[in-house]
Amino acid sequence: MAFGRLKKNKQDQDKQELGEDVQENTDGVDSSASGAGARERGPQAAGPWDVSDKPSEDGYVDLGALRIAAAQGLQLRLEVEEKTQRVVAVTLDLDGSSLQLQAFAAPRSETLWDDIRNQIGKSVGSQGGTVDELAGVFGTELLAKVPAQAQDGSKGFRVARFVGVDGPRWFLRGVFGGPAALDPEAAKPLEEVFRSVVVVRGEQPLPPRDLLQLRLPRDASPLPKPAGAPLTPPERGPEITTIG
Repeated sequence: MAFGRLKKNKQDQDKQELGEDVQENTDGVDSSASGAGARERGPQAAGPWDVSDKPSEDGYVDLGALRIAAAQGLQLRLEVEEKTQRVVAVTLDLDGSSLQLQAFAAPRSETLWDDIRNQIGKSVGSQGGTVDELAGVFGTELLAKVPAQAQDGSKGFRVARFVGVDGPRWFLRGVFGGPAALDPEAAKPLEEVFRSVVVVRGEQPLPPRDLLQLRLPRDASPLPKPAGAPLTPPERGPEITTIG
């Protein structure tokens, strides 16, 4: 497992952090514009987990509010807000696809995903894109397509698949990019990673939709893992500066 750090400029705080800017959360351009298709939610879709419900966290990387299960070939990149140096997201890369994760505080008696889906739809529409609401393995999800230009100059779409899970006093949002945004088979490895995520809400009072605090691992290595697990310790990669 490799570990990197990605800097990003300060944006409009929580709204864009909740994923309204689809162009910040996609990795490729798809010129076919084909849909992902609806996928039934099955019993295997247990998780993501609250820290109080996960029986064991052996083999996990501790990022503060999120704990990620280490896996062969999985690369982690922390996205850092350039002005504040605050870690605002973690992006996981595996087999040519990506999964961006962000966790937010939520009210005790209210869910956020319905409202956030509406916000994403409005933002994508303002960019000339379209949003399809689908039944997926994690419940209702969105497939967003924004007009974009491919590397060869042809016109296509930038595609992102948004999923959301309302937990106890937290909300976890995932954005699949690359082949995992459109191909159910390509998505399976990262769906397993998403399913295994542990959210650590903490007891401090926070306004709804505030980002839960992420941080670099203290020792840049996973928590103790079961014997024989085919993993390599994560390493901090080079810093990359992006212009937002």
